[in-house]
Amino acid sequence: MTDKIKVAIIGSGNIGTDLMIKVLRHGEQLEMAALVGIDPASDGLARAERLGVTACATGVEGLIELPVFEHIGLVFDATSAAAHHHNEKVLRAARPDLRVIDLTPAAIGPYCVPVANLDEHLDALNVNMVTCGGQATIPIVHAVSGLAKVHYAEIVASISSKSAGPGTRANIDEFTETTSLALEKVGGAEKGKAIIVLNPAEPPLLMRDTVYVFCEPSDPEPIRAAIEAMVEKVNAYVPGYRLKQDVQFEHYGEDGPLYMPGEGARAGMKISVFLEVEGAAHYLPAFAGNLDIMTSAALATGERMASRLTGAPAQA
Repeated sequence: MTDKIKVAIIGSGNIGTDLMIKVLRHGEQLEMAALVGIDPASDGLARAERLGVTACATGVEGLIELPVFEHIGLVFDATSAAAHHHNEKVLRAARPDLRVIDLTPAAIGPYCVPVANLDEHLDALNVNMVTCGGQATIPIVHAVSGLAKVHYAEIVASISSKSAGPGTRANIDEFTETTSLALEKVGGAEKGKAIIVLNPAEPPLLMRDTVYVFCEPSDPEPIRAAIEAMVEKVNAYVPGYRLKQDVQFEHYGEDGPLYMPGEGARAGMKISVFLEVEGAAHYLPAFAGNLDIMTSAALATGERMASRLTGAPAQA
C-alpha cells in the first residue's frame, strides 16, 4: 500500500498556511485534505478554497464533523500552546489512533527534532516540534553531545519582529521553557537555557541563532566536522539553514577556568556557533526563517510518519 496520507492543518494563520502550501507543493506521502481556522475572513482559509482544499472556519469541532475527517491520518496543529491542549482532547476523543504533529510549545507529546530523534518517535500519537529556536539549535548541541559531555548549552534566537505574529507572541514564555528543556532532553546538555529576541530593525533581518556550548575538554576538529555535517543534514529539509561563520572554540584550563552559569568556574571548552535561517518564501517573506524552519521540520516529520503508515520507502 502506497497511497498518500490525507492530512488536516488546524490554524489558518501564517504557519498553518505556509505549511499547507508546502504540503501541496512538496508532499511526497501527504495529501492536503483540510485547513481549519476560526476566522472565516482569514487569508489562509480563502487561499485554501482557491487551491481546492476544504476550508473549515469552525475550529476543531468543525473538523471532526467534516465527511473527510474519517479518512484523515495525520493532523498538524499550528495554533497556540493553550489551543493545542483543547484540540488534542477533541481529536483524541473522536479518533483515539489519530497521529498529531504539534507545532506549538504545548509539549503534550515527546519533543521531536527530525535529525536528532525522529526515528525514536515514528509511532507516537502526538509529537511536539519544540520551537523555531529549538529546531535551529538543538541539532548543533546534539552533534556536540555525541562527542563530548555538554555541561551547559545556551541559545539566543533573534527573529524579525515582523515575523512574530499573535501566536508567536502569545507563546513567548512557553518558548523559553520548552526550548530549554528540549536542549537537555534532545540535545543532550546537562543544563539548557533559551533566549528569544524580537528584532524591530527595518528592513527586517533574517533569523539568526547563536549557540554557546560548554563541554568537557575535547579535540575541536571532530566536533567541528560533526557540526558542519549536522548543518548539511538540516539544510536538506530547510534549504535556507546555514552557518554564518566558522565554528569558534575557546579552551579553559585550571589556570584560566571557564565560568559555568550557575555552577562557578571549571576547566573545559566553549564552542560558539552562529547560524542563519532564510525562509523559502512559499507564503511568508524570506526573512521569516523562524516560521519556515518550523513548517519545514513539521513537513519532514509528517513525510516520515506517513511512510511508516503506508509502508512506502522513506524519502532521503
